Amino acid sequence: MIEYIKGILTDLNPTEAVVEAAGVGYAIAITLPTYSALVGKSLEDAPLQDGVKTPTDVKLFITEVIREDAHELYGFVERKERQLFELLMTVSGVGAATARMIMSAFSAEELRMLIATGNTKAMAKVKGLGTKTAQRIIVDLKDKALKLDMGGDPTELFNDEGMSDLGNDGVRAEAISALTMLGFAANASGKAVDKIFKKDPTMKVEAVIREALKML
Repeated sequence: MIEYIKGILTDLNPTEAVVEAAGVGYAIAITLPTYSALVGKSLEDAPLQDGVKTPTDVKLFITEVIREDAHELYGFVERKERQLFELLMTVSGVGAATARMIMSAFSAEELRMLIATGNTKAMAKVKGLGTKTAQRIIVDLKDKALKLDMGGDPTELFNDEGMSDLGNDGVRAEAISALTMLGFAANASGKAVDKIFKKDPTMKVEAVIREALKML
């Protein structure tokens, strides 16, 4: 079992990070909070020292999902986020892809509070979840969620510091790309993103994706 992977972040997008450790590049599926925490830490953004880029190692706590047709790695900057992700997967009908979708729509602390307070309506807005599955998550995890100590400010991972600012066109393209990789049709993703930009053209890519996940 892999507890964590520590190495150089060679590539990053809103749904995947590639971390090179001991000469091996690991493709790791990530959530939006993890993406936000990793922005600015990739090899591309590393500072130059004597003409050579000197990146700082990143560390991702890993959950392995092994199926007959795939061996997938899911990574989290915080161990507590991984813990919540793994709790979600214990619920019948919630697989790794759905758990990642849920944790991309809400921060770990927001999700813990939704479960603890029984807020089915808010949870059911996540694409593909539905009211019945949201109710099952709350029933199965309410007591366990109350025992989790997320700590810190629930908005911390979504502040403006360190976030990517690609300009309107760049944000739109990256948001649509991320939504497509999450399984949504490109056309529908584009319409959702455009609708969001009409309301607020200054939104960051992470915020755009989170809003789109509630619309699609």
